[in-house]
Amino acid sequence: MFARHAKGKHQYASPIKMAKIKKGKKGNVYLWTGDGWGKTTSALGVVLRAAGHKKKSVMVQFMKGRKYVGEYKAKAKLKPYFEMHQFGRDGFVKLSSPSAKDKALARKGLEFARKALKKKPFLLILDEVNIAAAAKLLDANEIIEFLDSVPKSTTVYLTGRYAPKKLMKRADYVTEIRAVKQPKISGKGKIGIDY
Repeated sequence: MFARHAKGKHQYASPIKMAKIKKGKKGNVYLWTGDGWGKTTSALGVVLRAAGHKKKSVMVQFMKGRKYVGEYKAKAKLKPYFEMHQFGRDGFVKLSSPSAKDKALARKGLEFARKALKKKPFLLILDEVNIAAAAKLLDANEIIEFLDSVPKSTTVYLTGRYAPKKLMKRADYVTEIRAVKQPKISGKGKIGIDY
């Protein structure tokens, strides 16, 4: 379970595939996926960290249009270091057969991300873009084309379940959040924790 370093310190043994980070003209891409909770929350943690250093973050939420969530309410408090824009309905998307409206909203979200990228934010989060690609609201190849246009000064976070393999291959860092144990949640969940 533990591997011993030369200096005698222990480290958790992990099957992580170490990839060479492409040093060059493109910004790094972090991808968070899996069936566990905390993908969006992780991205918001980086927003908070960046804001502490007076760095600008832009979050584009796909498939989400709920204005009562904490992150939406907090955006005014984190100005001018955080912007959040939602491209989704208040309800849930039927993943097996998304509506034309859901697809149109997702396309608008990607177009907005292109415009936001021109301002070269420190951090650009495409929240739930993985599942938007998996549900065919967006084409994974089009997302990869977008990622290939990211300047070195911008870091991109991709979140959402069911990340297509193409996106995982393109990302520089891939983290899978796995649900090991969680109780059944009734209703919306706990305010301030789940939303």
